[in-house]
Amino acid sequence: MGILSRLFGSKSNPLAEILSQGATIIDVRTPAEYSGGHVEGSINIPLDQVQHKMNKIKKMKSPLVLCCASGIRSASATSLLRSKSINDVYNGGRWSKVDRLLNQ
Repeated sequence: MGILSRLFGSKSNPLAEILSQGATIIDVRTPAEYSGGHVEGSINIPLDQVQHKMNKIKKMKSPLVLCCASGIRSASATSLLRSKSINDVYNGGRWSKVDRLLNQ
């Protein structure tokens, strides 16, 4: 715990709480990007394949946390899934941030 957290109290991170629930992590980067490093246990479904994998995604354990390199593609995929009535889905942003939160 950092000094500022000790002085002013720690605000819980909603994403950390969601991840602690055993969320399914979907990485929407390309296979080449994914092979260069990813969250252990994550599932690689590139953004351009999300629409085609909708039935598979609907069967996955919720909540779903999507990640990518910067958060832009995972935001797009999150919006797409929500438009298809998959509501327990969250944009995790950068995969490295998701990985760090899981390994705190």
